[in-house]
Amino acid sequence: MADWNELGKVARNWTYEAAEQIKEALANPFKVEAKSGPDDLVTEVDKNTEAFFYNKVRETFPEHSFLGEEGTAEKLENTDGITWIIDPIDGTMNFVQQKIKFAISIGIYEDGVGKVGIVYDVMADEMFYAVKGVGAYVNEVELVAGKERPLNESIISLNARWLTETDHPHANPLLALVRDSRSVRSYGAAAIELAYVAADRLDAYVSVNLSPWDYAGAQVLLEEMGYRATSFSGETLSLLNGGTVIAAKPALQREIVSAYVGEEN
Repeated sequence: MADWNELGKVARNWTYEAAEQIKEALANPFKVEAKSGPDDLVTEVDKNTEAFFYNKVRETFPEHSFLGEEGTAEKLENTDGITWIIDPIDGTMNFVQQKIKFAISIGIYEDGVGKVGIVYDVMADEMFYAVKGVGAYVNEVELVAGKERPLNESIISLNARWLTETDHPHANPLLALVRDSRSVRSYGAAAIELAYVAADRLDAYVSVNLSPWDYAGAQVLLEEMGYRATSFSGETLSLLNGGTVIAAKPALQREIVSAYVGEEN
């Protein structure tokens, strides 16, 4: 049986090591490429950071599986056993253009159950982490559950582009959600925004399309706090395929699902 506290310590140490390498790379020119479009960027730093974690996992825990955004490992068919799900730099556009608000995200799962979650805001030096059954923390300070707030008193986070694009069925419901909330934020890094929900800095985070590595680390944080992260239809998030995401405290999450986004289309 894995010692999850010890595995969490190892993962955090690797994260700090990788972060130092990222900051060193940030001080020098690096190559930037577009993947699916001009707003979907990847850099050599993303690739090198993912390779760093892949090699660490392979050398130290050869029996563990690995899933990363940049395709260092082969695509997984299942999440049997222990699986590391990693986004080496979540918020690559922020990394490239603003040099802040980007994170290393790590989720360690056993048979599909989240055991260790890490979201490290590199430039802010904020380590959000959780171990299942042990608690969730920010830089060694334990998080406490925030109070439930109705939508009209809640700050939610979403990408404003989802409100302007009309090729998905959720534009009008999301406009209504924004209208009825207290206020809206967007930080450009899903893992950080989800971690902010866990830390009660945001009440909810909503996205029309995320991948498993975007939410795998933060999902462990949210679950440890007793919060919910599901698809728009209220289904469990997939660790192999992406989709819609709502993360919030339980009552608010149910309110958003039932009153605003409803069933998937």
